[in-house]
Amino acid sequence: MKRSCAAWLVLVVACGVPAVAQDGAKLSKAQRTAVADVQERMELIKEVNRKIWNYAEVGLEETRSSKLLQQHLKENGFKVKNGVAAMPTAFVASYGSGKPVIGILAEYDALPGMSQKAESVRSPLKPGQPGHACGHSGLGSGALGAALAVKAAMDRHKIKGTIRLYGTPAEETVIGKVYMLLDGQFDDLDICLHWHPSTRNGAWAGTSKALVSVKFTFDGTAAHASGNPESGRSALDAVELMNVGVNYMREHVKEDARMHYVITNGGGAPNVVPPIASVWYYIRADDHRDVEANFKWIQDIARGAALMTRTKMRMKVDTDCHELIPNVPLAELIEQKLKVVGPPRFDQSEKAFARRLQQPLIEQFGTEFPKAIDESIRPFAESMTARTRGSTDVGDISWYVPTGGISTACLAAKSPGHSWQNVAAIGSTIGEKGIIYASKVLAISAIELFEDPDRVAAARVDWEKRMEKRKYTTLIPKGQKPPVKIR
Repeated sequence: MKRSCAAWLVLVVACGVPAVAQDGAKLSKAQRTAVADVQERMELIKEVNRKIWNYAEVGLEETRSSKLLQQHLKENGFKVKNGVAAMPTAFVASYGSGKPVIGILAEYDALPGMSQKAESVRSPLKPGQPGHACGHSGLGSGALGAALAVKAAMDRHKIKGTIRLYGTPAEETVIGKVYMLLDGQFDDLDICLHWHPSTRNGAWAGTSKALVSVKFTFDGTAAHASGNPESGRSALDAVELMNVGVNYMREHVKEDARMHYVITNGGGAPNVVPPIASVWYYIRADDHRDVEANFKWIQDIARGAALMTRTKMRMKVDTDCHELIPNVPLAELIEQKLKVVGPPRFDQSEKAFARRLQQPLIEQFGTEFPKAIDESIRPFAESMTARTRGSTDVGDISWYVPTGGISTACLAAKSPGHSWQNVAAIGSTIGEKGIIYASKVLAISAIELFEDPDRVAAARVDWEKRMEKRKYTTLIPKGQKPPVKIR
């Protein structure tokens, strides 16, 4: 649809974004076009969030969510490769040609068992089913809005280069981006931008924990647990002995290390000696080298458990992700754009809704909440000394290409991660406002990188300096395909 100059001016004025921000930073004509495009597509972006929120598909099974995003990209002129890296729900959508190549990441997987209505009391939409407790419905829709806005600006202002939207499945189990990276999907990328729904607004210049996800399986011998137990060899005993060994190990690892597990198969009935049992481990640390060392130790413990129970042990590494490499020039750029656009303001009904979401946390944990929703912009310098306790497969991309991230307030202030409160918030107008804010900031950040080669060069210099003593290695066996399912 063609628009007149007057029509574009009306859109820019209507969206409330000035040509010059309070800090003196200017928006280029292309950036104003992008902001206006997000504003015009606002209802579409909200609709995509609602649909993915309702689909609530777990990692590697996000069929409808992935298809929806691809559909809108194709309809707007993007070339889409789907099923990349042997994952049916992974895709790469591209528009334009040549350099620079700027990528934006989209995620859309939900968490199992977290179904929740957009209400302020615990009330599953579908009992026992998944829900978007990490806000990835908004993440995917916000990234889509940004990519479409960049494309609109590229067309109108004849901007050269390539914009890409990467559809990355199974972030919650840090699988999608890792296998896409190993498949070479990011090899020609110049800059990678990402975002995440959060309790605060801000650019991110911190890091994260490296993680290896590995499943240990023990094979024993079945027997009647009472009639002839001497003829059996319990695989469950091996799992339990392994877990005991790892729990004793905790005393002798660095404080940043994390080892957590779930028993995925513990046998079928008490009167049968379990012939097979499995345990799934996440092994984390701030430095990937420490993950490697702790993983070796845990393998020794598993082998010891097998010897003690006279069972056989086998294991499979599902994925291996690295800590995030920050980039200060990109953080500076994104923070500037956060200020230019300005954070959304929430009305009294939205703040009252957030307060109701906080109430169960006050009652159960005594948590104090000075704010219902945090509308401020956190200085990126604060994140430079911070280290998230979580992990993300964005980290692996950052080992290959300069990477910058943004968070926007889509959730009640200080809401815990992976909670039902977050499902409710991202499905509400609170989440929607944060999503639209992220779309605008991502779009104008990408356009600045297209229009200013020095920004790209500075990000590259910062990245090269941080990577001087680092070498990317992976614990995933060479040539291994990604899992078909999470469990």
